[in-house]
Amino acid sequence: MSATTQSNKDRVFIFDTTLRDGEQSPGATMTLEEKLQVAETLDDMGVDIIEAGFPIASNGDFEAVVAVAKHVKRATVAGLARAITADIDRAGEAVRHARRGRIHTFVSTSPIHLAHQMKKTEDEVIEIIARTVAQARNLVDDVEWSAMDATRTPIEFLKRCVDTAIKAGATTINLPDTVGYAVPDEHFRMFKEIIGSVPNADKAIFSVHCHNDLGMAVANSLAGVAGGARQIECTINGLGERAGNAALEEVVMALRTRADAMPYYTEIETTHLSRASRIVAAASNFPVQYNKAIVGKNAFAHESGIHQDGMLKNAETYEIMTPASVGIKETTLVMGKHSGRAAFKDKLRELGYELGDNAFQEAFQRFKDLADRKKHVYDADIIALVDDEVGSAGDRIKLVDMEVVSKTGGVHSCTMTLSVDGEESTVTYDGTGSVDAIFSAIKQAVGQQPHLVLYAVDGVTGGTDAQASAHVRLELNGRIASGNAAEPDTLVASARAYLNAFNRVMIERGAAAQGAMAG
Repeated sequence: MSATTQSNKDRVFIFDTTLRDGEQSPGATMTLEEKLQVAETLDDMGVDIIEAGFPIASNGDFEAVVAVAKHVKRATVAGLARAITADIDRAGEAVRHARRGRIHTFVSTSPIHLAHQMKKTEDEVIEIIARTVAQARNLVDDVEWSAMDATRTPIEFLKRCVDTAIKAGATTINLPDTVGYAVPDEHFRMFKEIIGSVPNADKAIFSVHCHNDLGMAVANSLAGVAGGARQIECTINGLGERAGNAALEEVVMALRTRADAMPYYTEIETTHLSRASRIVAAASNFPVQYNKAIVGKNAFAHESGIHQDGMLKNAETYEIMTPASVGIKETTLVMGKHSGRAAFKDKLRELGYELGDNAFQEAFQRFKDLADRKKHVYDADIIALVDDEVGSAGDRIKLVDMEVVSKTGGVHSCTMTLSVDGEESTVTYDGTGSVDAIFSAIKQAVGQQPHLVLYAVDGVTGGTDAQASAHVRLELNGRIASGNAAEPDTLVASARAYLNAFNRVMIERGAAAQGAMAG
């Protein structure tokens, strides 16, 4: 639905913060190449604003925001900044490379934050808002101001803050539910009252930014829109700190599916949602839960006999949207060991992948190897191997060879050869089980002892020859990272996932600035 057929007041802008708030999820670190891939995907999908990072946090964050700003063709690119002079200057320097740049600055407003975090009075906060928003506006025309912990801020003081920010030049006002505390009715009333009573409120777009601590992030976001907000801040797959953020795919499809109850629209091309979900899941190494709304593996699966009967008669009996509307296709069987490069490239394009020459050759070789070992190669198998290849392309530590010997009630032994920066070494380790022996052998070879936070294995498709998709999360020296891998052999998948996580957890990201949370 185009803007020419809708009044401007009904348009809802989508502000995606997957690369900033989403990456704050423990273990969700992305490489620069992965961030650029995610940013390109968001841009192609029609996201209005991409929050690319927190430039003052580290040189890596600054360089990532600059790279995204240069790479994105259509969307506005935003950089986050605390209400501190150095933060705002750094954000301005990063986003000046964008076709449209935004500085997103924030300050705490709730009594609990002022007393224990800011240690400021209300009058001091008002002065900070006026000064820092004006500074940002002198650097860019597009300034967003956020009241951190807005939903626990007294309404009269919140009005003073909003009024001050608009007068100082803020063009977007964000009132985030920072700790996921709000319920929909009070969220609606907060926006309704602020927008209805603050002078010059019509000179700014109001925004919602909801966390999912009580499972109401999407409901609160939609309630805020009903109350007058016209920007939703969200992330792909609901990625984010603690319980996550409002999921982009959920708010977008809710507005589209229930336009009768919510007469608003976005410019998101919804057929890109499934692909965006896969790309973010692979880049962040955060698998999507099977029962996740819109993009989960079971979102359009029907097992109940009653449901299946209804679906056969009329799909609308149990589906309120079609799989195709979010870019999900039936699993198809069209590839095999005799398929050539051209057919494989066409299949990748159909699945939403455009790989460079080197990445394509590596993916094609893995596909041929898989086809030799697996009778049937499905779309899901190809997606898994390509995502795996992209996620581990830059690994310094790689698996060369592995032999595992297991005996019921006896010794489980792993002999493993690893390549570390091109140099190979072989170790043998006995463990309490096969996986324990594998993981212990890796730790011995690398000389580090990370804590295993999570280990899980799923089947990509059905059948005894199905690829295993392994997920590992590690913690080392306070840093957490996740790794994924897909292989027909469950033990090899487990080893490669552990190595993928190990590579990521050993990447020094630099010291993040304190308080890097605007929502």
